[in-house]
Amino acid sequence: MPDSIHRSLTWQLRTRTLQFQQWPAIMGIVNVTPDSFSDGGQFYSHQLAVEHALRLEDAGADIIDIGGESTRPYSEPVSLDEELARVVPVLESLCQRVAIPISIDTSKAAVARAAIELGVEIVNDVTGLAGDPEMVAVVTQGQVGVCAMHMRGTPQTMQDNLVYQNVVEEIAGYLRDRDQALLAAGVAASRICLDPGIGFGKSHEQNWQLVSECARFHMLERPLLVGHSRKGFIRKLCGPKAGDIVAGSVGVALALAERGVQILRVHDVQATRDALHCFAASGSLAHL
Repeated sequence: MPDSIHRSLTWQLRTRTLQFQQWPAIMGIVNVTPDSFSDGGQFYSHQLAVEHALRLEDAGADIIDIGGESTRPYSEPVSLDEELARVVPVLESLCQRVAIPISIDTSKAAVARAAIELGVEIVNDVTGLAGDPEMVAVVTQGQVGVCAMHMRGTPQTMQDNLVYQNVVEEIAGYLRDRDQALLAAGVAASRICLDPGIGFGKSHEQNWQLVSECARFHMLERPLLVGHSRKGFIRKLCGPKAGDIVAGSVGVALALAERGVQILRVHDVQATRDALHCFAASGSLAHL
């Protein structure tokens, strides 16, 4: 990563600040859905989701991300009542039990509000906090950390138009615009994290380009979150077996860590953390 690029070293959440030095934070994924692309249905019940989240904390996750609506390509949206019914019982059980911050993965302001009231620290929104007109007010009032992601269209349409003149520059421009809009609406700069949205309206080749060139997003001077785990561009290269996709996801995690990405959103927390430990011990992260 060029020395001239300023890499953000902190992210202010609701009650704490995450510090980033040479080591990326690991965000563990809990999908409380029947239809997510990788693990849909495995943790659909309240109790299974809670147990899985606790295992991820034990495995070394720094953040737990809870989501109640699949955003895989061509997935159908769920109603507000259904999303609340999926995530609220899980959050009620977890927020007082885990020591690490909890994130809510939602694009609905009412879900974010309920989650904040229960104690979540982060709102992670695939629409860049632009999908619900009430979302920015909710996160500003709640004083939580926010993650604004790039997605072209909606999960139902995002894979229908994959034409970019320059995918990295166009996504950087979008994220810069969302950052400025959030600042203008009263969200503190220290609370904003940005996500280029790997897998959301990009071809396999474009996803690999984003991995290769993601250090360029540090010019936005915000923490970067990347959710590459188990996605189709890795599956296409490595093959369909579960072990292959885990190994491939860990390999991409190391590439992202080497490029200074501050938060890695992953399914396989233990494997990712073990690989990062060894990678760091080799001195591969010493230049960050």
